[in-house]
Amino acid sequence: MLRVATISDDTEAEGPGRRLALWVQGCTIRCPGCCNPEMFATDRGTPMTRDELVARLDRARARGVEGISVLGGEPFEQAAGVTELARAAKALGLTVMVYSGYTLDELHARADAAALLAEIDLLVDGRYDRTRPEPAPPLGRRWLGSTNQTMHHLTAAYRADDPQMRAANTVEFHYVNGQLLVNGWPAGADALHALLRKRPA
Repeated sequence: MLRVATISDDTEAEGPGRRLALWVQGCTIRCPGCCNPEMFATDRGTPMTRDELVARLDRARARGVEGISVLGGEPFEQAAGVTELARAAKALGLTVMVYSGYTLDELHARADAAALLAEIDLLVDGRYDRTRPEPAPPLGRRWLGSTNQTMHHLTAAYRADDPQMRAANTVEFHYVNGQLLVNGWPAGADALHALLRKRPA
């Protein structure tokens, strides 16, 4: 079982190629300036079973998606459920990318993290630091929010010198169940999120 904040079934903004992106609900790290503060609370989101999520993954795979990206929220705070999902993704021939506010060293020190780390192809680690924003590609790295973060290639599924790793970041707008979902890496992200959250007087 996973507590899920939202899902994008087909995105090109959250990792290499076309991917299903899943944002878990709940994060105790709570980085200042996080673009998803509504995903901090652990008592929100939608509980979803492994079977529900795997069926959704399989439909995405049939449409040409090559992998799953798990964001949040903090995926390693639901490590058991994310591990099950990652294993299922691998069984379907999909790649696995995970974003974590914990560093890889911190994760190696956690007994509950080893099984999930074993299933990950790409790990983006480290707390978001709004005082150290990552420059936009090609000067900076794609899919990273701040310069202290690192992308770890834990398998040979993707190469660090792959041109798509330095391509421009993108932003997408999806209308899902009556709500506007904005995902990706827009320039001026803070201003955009503030505008979208603003309530009419």
